[in-house]
Amino acid sequence: MKSEGKLIHWETLMREDELRRVVDAVVRVLADKGYLKSDCGCDSPKSGGPKKAVSVTTGTAGKVFTDSWRAPQAAKPAAPALKAASHDEDDEHTHGENCKHCASHGHSQTTLTELGVDRIAMCHPTKNCSQIAKTVDHTLLKPNATQEEVAKLCEEARAYCFASVCVNPSYVALSAKLLKGSGVKVCTVIGFPLGSTTPTVKAIEARDAIANGADEIDMVINIGALKSGNDGMVLSDIVAVREATRGRVLKVILETALLTGDEKVRACLMSKQAGADFVKTSTGFSGGGATVDDIKLMRQTVGPLMGVKASGGIRDTATAQAMISAGATRLGTSASIAIVTDQKPAKDGGKY
Repeated sequence: MKSEGKLIHWETLMREDELRRVVDAVVRVLADKGYLKSDCGCDSPKSGGPKKAVSVTTGTAGKVFTDSWRAPQAAKPAAPALKAASHDEDDEHTHGENCKHCASHGHSQTTLTELGVDRIAMCHPTKNCSQIAKTVDHTLLKPNATQEEVAKLCEEARAYCFASVCVNPSYVALSAKLLKGSGVKVCTVIGFPLGSTTPTVKAIEARDAIANGADEIDMVINIGALKSGNDGMVLSDIVAVREATRGRVLKVILETALLTGDEKVRACLMSKQAGADFVKTSTGFSGGGATVDDIKLMRQTVGPLMGVKASGGIRDTATAQAMISAGATRLGTSASIAIVTDQKPAKDGGKY
């Protein structure tokens, strides 16, 4: 979304962005007047204590998310006056003139700003890993995932500089808050995992996710319609979500384990026709995942410019490399750290 005076492509996204700004402004005013108090009450002007910044994330319809879910943490000891320069995970960006992370990018920031860029996000891995990391959607989609697990997922994504975290829609706002400024995208799933909701519902779900901070949308196609030969319904399903997600990355999940070769080809062609950015193999919840043969077929069908995401059953470095060699440009996996560090995945890491 661009600032005033710059081109805005979609009226709906503009309204959502305006809503965010209005709610954020109201929160700041309330905080300044002392109406938003922390538990200790020290941020009230009447208390005479220092005022604290109120940290919030705004979601759909002005929902406000705070840090109230976090468990109390012991106070950290005061940092020494001078800290040796390092690149460990405790180093934070100050985004100022003396920030060691940003210093080497000063020239590029000036150039991009002059070109009209409003924000610049840079990812600096603090953990040693392979180049595969930049292709990985670090995934946690199990139904019993807790917010503490999602917070850990986001911390890992920052440390390894994964392409995105992929979470269920209810955790989009939290993930967007935790990953702000990191360069790691927030991905979520729509019509997941069955794909059998209507195009209208999927479009609304996608708009809600974007309002809460989603950068990328992975939608499941109407698998039953595809297998019935009702290609018109399949296409309208994808188009409805594409229209709701302009300006965001859209990946179309085919659920290849349930499809014939002809159905896979038709689904890929319709995804391309609808203007999707990626075709994706699987949800990881239907008894089968990505195969090298499926990736080759999908790449051959969509051509060299469209993205292909392999997901489901990718648990080690060798399998990940095989998918990339076959034509995958993105990987969806919950075994991300094991893959990028060439280690054995945890036994309870899940199928995805």
